[in-house]
Amino acid sequence: MATGMIFDIKRFAVHDGPGIRTTVFFKGCPLACPWCHNPEGKKFTPEMFVRPARCIGCGSCLPACPHGALSLPTGVIALDRERCDSCGRCVDACPSDALETVGREVTVEWLVAEIERDRTFFDGSGGGVTFSGGEPLAQPEFLIELLRACRVNGLATVIDTSGYAPADVVEAVAGYAGLFLYDLKLIDDDLHRRYTGVPNGPILENLRLLASRGARVIVRVPVIPGITDSEENMDGIARFIAALPTPYPVDLLPYHRAGSDKYARLGLKYQLVETPVPPQARMEGLAEIFLRYKLQVMIGGERYGDVAPG
Repeated sequence: MATGMIFDIKRFAVHDGPGIRTTVFFKGCPLACPWCHNPEGKKFTPEMFVRPARCIGCGSCLPACPHGALSLPTGVIALDRERCDSCGRCVDACPSDALETVGREVTVEWLVAEIERDRTFFDGSGGGVTFSGGEPLAQPEFLIELLRACRVNGLATVIDTSGYAPADVVEAVAGYAGLFLYDLKLIDDDLHRRYTGVPNGPILENLRLLASRGARVIVRVPVIPGITDSEENMDGIARFIAALPTPYPVDLLPYHRAGSDKYARLGLKYQLVETPVPPQARMEGLAEIFLRYKLQVMIGGERYGDVAPG
C-alpha cells in the first residue's frame, strides 16, 4: 500500500469545498510562491518548528539531540538546521512544546480511517475530504490510491492544486476527483517564473485538459497587491478561462497574512511583510473584469454580481 508525506489534518473546514470537510495537507510543493500561507508544506521531508517564546530555558532538549543541533546561546532554544535531521527526539524531551516536528509519513489505510471519523459531518452537510498542500499532485501514487479508497468508501473528494504536474497525472486524478480548486496566479509566463519559480505552461495546459474532460473546477486567483492584482493579469486570466470548453467559475482570494508567523518557526524570513491587504473596493473592481467575460465570480467564496445574459 502506498504511503505519503502529510503535515496536517484540519477537521470541520468550511472554505475548502462544499459542506463541512476534512482537509488533508500534503507535504511538498514544486512552486515557491512568496505569499504561501503554508510554508511548512514546501519541503517534501519533515522539518522542525521552533517557538522560542515557549522555551523555558531548561535545557532538557540538548542531550536528546544526537547531532548537537540545539543550543541556548541567549537562554532560549536555537536550532542549527544544517545539523538537524528532524528526528523528533528533542520534541519528546521538551516540556513546554517549544519544538515540533512538521511532517509524517502515513499509509492510505490509516488516513482513510482518520477521514472516516468525520463521516457524520459530511453526510449532514454535503461535505467530504479535501486534499490540499503543499501540492497533492506531487505525490501521485499516494493521491490516486487515496482517491480510489475514498470512492470505494463513498467519500466525496476535492483536490486543491496549483495544477503544476505532468498531464498524465492530472488525467488520472481527474478520473476520481469530484472537484478541483485550481489556482491561476499569473498569466504572463515570465512573471510566473519570477514569482513561483516554475513556468505556467503546464498549469494552463492541464486546465484545458480538465475542461476537455468535463471535470468540475473552480478557478481560484490569489490577489496579491503588486504581484498578481494588475488589471492586465486579471483580464488575461479571464480571457483564458472564457475561451475554455467549460468557462469555469472564478473565486478571487484576497491576500492575507495568516500563516506569516510560520516562517519564523522554520527559520525563514517572510518576504511580503509590507504588502497590504486589498480593500473590498479593489476586489470588487477586479471582479468586474471577470463579469465582463460573462464568468461567474466570487470574492473569498462569496458570490459577486450576476452574469449578464447573452
